[in-house]
Amino acid sequence: MSDPARIVSLYRYPVKGLSGEKLKSVSLGLDQTFPADRAFAIENGPSGFDPSAPKWQPKIKFLCLMRNAKLAALQTLYDDASGVLAVTKNGVPMIEASLKTGAGRAAIEYFFQEFMGGEARGPVKVLESPGHSFSDVSAKVAHIVNLATVEDLAATIKKEVHPIRFRANIYLDGWAPWSEFDLVGKTIRAGGVELKITKRVVRCAATEVNPETAERDIDVPEAIWRKTGESDLGIYARVVTAGKITPGDKVKILN
Repeated sequence: MSDPARIVSLYRYPVKGLSGEKLKSVSLGLDQTFPADRAFAIENGPSGFDPSAPKWQPKIKFLCLMRNAKLAALQTLYDDASGVLAVTKNGVPMIEASLKTGAGRAAIEYFFQEFMGGEARGPVKVLESPGHSFSDVSAKVAHIVNLATVEDLAATIKKEVHPIRFRANIYLDGWAPWSEFDLVGKTIRAGGVELKITKRVVRCAATEVNPETAERDIDVPEAIWRKTGESDLGIYARVVTAGKITPGDKVKILN
């Protein structure tokens, strides 16, 4: 494995299932996710989620790309200060409202109720609980994808595979394809942050969705399985030393 690697890009996804936002830098807290990553979710019919006692829930209880490919047709931008979520489609503004006010949430809910049509299993509702992340896993972690692995998968199936399909927080290069799996249990340093690699990421049907066309055009989990005999791509990492990371930062394996 080449050491050090390099961070190429950083992303957060403020609303689960909606588009990501590229970051110029990020400050990570001990045992925390990327700030505001999956801070909101849109309930697709009653989920049983209690904001006063938040507990992890499976993604199928919310609007998500695994079930709702049409979400990829929307481009979203969230403003931390105002709480405003701006939604566009093909460059056309669709709605702009605050997720922090009752009126704003109602407007967002109305839009998604109409947009989802028959895919809405009941009333849609914006969910939030301060400090809670609607991640695919219960632990508060960062999601890392090795771009060489994505490129190797694409070469294997002879199709372009956009890295954003994997909705990672950290994209890096400089490691051999698939070698990141050897790091589970080890610690890496990126910029001023140290992260302990905790587990592999099991891919689901969300990765079938082309982020540029909103169509299911590649069975990515099947392609990974045919390549490796498993359905894993990417790794989760826990922040063990807080600090700041920026694209271009070197990534060094510590142990």
